[in-house]
Amino acid sequence: MGKRKSKAKPAPKKRMDKLDTVFSCPFCNHGSSVECRIDMKNLIGEAICRICQESFSTTVTALTEPIDIYSEWIDECARVNNLEDYGD
Repeated sequence: MGKRKSKAKPAPKKRMDKLDTVFSCPFCNHGSSVECRIDMKNLIGEAICRICQESFSTTVTALTEPIDIYSEWIDECARVNNLEDYGD
C-alpha cells in the first residue's frame, strides 16, 4: 500500500514595505518636516512643512499615495526653477 500524497503548502505572502508619509522640505531642508495628507472626500492631497509653513496641494485619485503628492511638489519646484532660469 502506498502513502497518500500531501498537498503542498502555499508560499507565504510577501509583505509590502510601508511607504513614507513624512519627507524633507525642499525649501528649508528640515528632515521629516513635510507631512502629506489625503482627503478622499474632496479628492485633494496636501503636503505641508511644519517648520516653514510652505504647502502644496493637488488633486488625487484612489491610487494616490503620500509619496506621489511629495513627488509632484518636487517636480513642480523643479519646473518653476527651470522657467526662472530661461526667463532671465
